[in-house]
Amino acid sequence: MGNRSSLLLQEEEIAQISEETGFNANQIERLYSRFTSLDRGDCGTLSREDFLRIPELAINPLGERIVNSFFQEDQSNDRVNFKQFMRVLAHFRPIKKNKENKLNSREEKLRYAFKMYDLDNDDLISKNELLAILHMMVGANISDEQLTSIAERTISEADEDGDQMISFEEFCKALQRTDVEQKMSIRFLN
Repeated sequence: MGNRSSLLLQEEEIAQISEETGFNANQIERLYSRFTSLDRGDCGTLSREDFLRIPELAINPLGERIVNSFFQEDQSNDRVNFKQFMRVLAHFRPIKKNKENKLNSREEKLRYAFKMYDLDNDDLISKNELLAILHMMVGANISDEQLTSIAERTISEADEDGDQMISFEEFCKALQRTDVEQKMSIRFLN
């Protein structure tokens, strides 16, 4: 099965995906093999259910939000092809100082993180959205009063224009001292 998956990817496709995402050919072939192993229907695309069969996503409190991020490019479609899959994974590539790649730049990593909190996709994070995400992350380990206090304090510290919401610009500013490049990186084997 491992051989079959590498035969289906053409060299031109590998070169194009590499150019767009920054992954090298070996990484692309390995990720393609993983992609095809998740594709239970052998149709060349993945469904939300295919993603949720990944144990690490199934137990992650934000697993459903992470899975949804694969479908944000085309909200009308409930399937993701390999190129779309690779574009999302590219956000998690470590940043190489001497090589520019738009998909895993600091700004794109922040935009990806921001979208995790922006549940209604209105380009603002409200107190209720923040509360919902905090609730997903900590569950019943913290009281509702404590969660509300955390959400209110976060909004008040990040909200510069007084609208009780966090815009993308305010989000970036609040995280300016955070090493987002490191925290949002996964080491992909060569």
